Amino acid sequence: MNSALNILGWLIMLIGISLSIALHEVGHLVPAKKFGVKVTQYMVGFGPTIASRMRGETEYGIKAIPLGGYIRMIGMLPPTDPNQPEQLRSMTTGRIGSLVEDARRSAAEEIEPGDGDRVFYKLPVHRKLVVMLGGPTMNLIISAILFTIALMVIGTPVPSNVVGYVAPCIPTEKSLRAEEPLTNCKSTPSPAVASGLKVGDRIVSFNGVATTNWASLRDQIRASKSNDVTFVVDRTGKSLTLNATLVKAPRPQFNDKGELIGITQSTYLGLSPAEELVRQGFIAVPTQMWDITKQATHAIITLPVKMVQLGKTVFGGAPRDPNGLVGVVGVGRISGEVVAAQGVDVQLKILQILGLLAGLNLFLFLFNLIPLLPLDGGYAIGAIWEGIKRSWAQMRGKPDPGPVDVAKALPLAYGISLILIVMGALLVWADLFKPITFGQ
Repeated sequence: MNSALNILGWLIMLIGISLSIALHEVGHLVPAKKFGVKVTQYMVGFGPTIASRMRGETEYGIKAIPLGGYIRMIGMLPPTDPNQPEQLRSMTTGRIGSLVEDARRSAAEEIEPGDGDRVFYKLPVHRKLVVMLGGPTMNLIISAILFTIALMVIGTPVPSNVVGYVAPCIPTEKSLRAEEPLTNCKSTPSPAVASGLKVGDRIVSFNGVATTNWASLRDQIRASKSNDVTFVVDRTGKSLTLNATLVKAPRPQFNDKGELIGITQSTYLGLSPAEELVRQGFIAVPTQMWDITKQATHAIITLPVKMVQLGKTVFGGAPRDPNGLVGVVGVGRISGEVVAAQGVDVQLKILQILGLLAGLNLFLFLFNLIPLLPLDGGYAIGAIWEGIKRSWAQMRGKPDPGPVDVAKALPLAYGISLILIVMGALLVWADLFKPITFGQ
């Protein structure tokens, strides 16, 4: 059963990622066709084609490796002289120059008679931007929708006034420093145990003051002027009055990383709250997206450093950084562990899966905006530069300089592609043999 749920988690994530990729390409496809550009292929995945179908002039298909996708538009690379597109004279010599002109020639061969005005490079700048940014924008929209469902429909886990754990005894400083669980303890029973408190009880009042959440209950316990307290609980629909005697007990202090940094004495009852899902207001969605955007931007900026660390893990045997990079395999593994987790509410599992997919789409939005070919941001920055050149020429009364020749950047694009492939391979290896597991 556990294995089946784990596989189900993998499948859910695979389908979610594939749909995200498919919709990303739809974000390119729809405006391209709307603006009259001829699109010959719409593919989800890379490698061998599993299935495809021609509809009109476009082949729609699915490929074997679900790690990306593309649409093929004619005229992505302009000819050397846009006024004479049939002439493909070499603009430079050497291996790199030949590489560029071979790519330009292949692009020209896709243009059939009658397609001269349906090429991408003839689009106005603003339409080029719409086509190239349509994919990342679709990922942003998907992320916003998923976060809206997660936060406003399902809610976020919030500590409640329902008892989730009752400590069997009063902890000692020794047990806290040793991080020993309070099981089979021989010291004095905790006040919560002595009072008869049970997991699942909802504390509705404390010393005669109503309480509706964990924060207020915690503050009331800490501010109690008497050690002898009375509280009313709702137990399966019945109201019970319980009495307890609070004590002073050692309590652990942790830093932001969850590391024990000290022990302090405080009022102790001996319970922990259960979490309940509370629906959030609309402002929670942009707030969450902004927080993740900052984290993702930092991850992208520090990507070279993180790849070096990952390389040390793969080739040098260094331990896997739990806050490091995670690939598609790693995300699938985490999804499987989430779905297969025992004793976790189904709604909480759905919330975690939605959060993974929403965060992944937000990362794809940001990553694709990097102004380097072959990413969408590379083509977008080329269109922006084209607009600047044309505006500057118009201001000076000069002839239209024509489209920016993105073919000149192809050697860099091939280099970036190779780096991305190596990164992907390293991530797959690390995720398979040194995985970051859920809850690590």
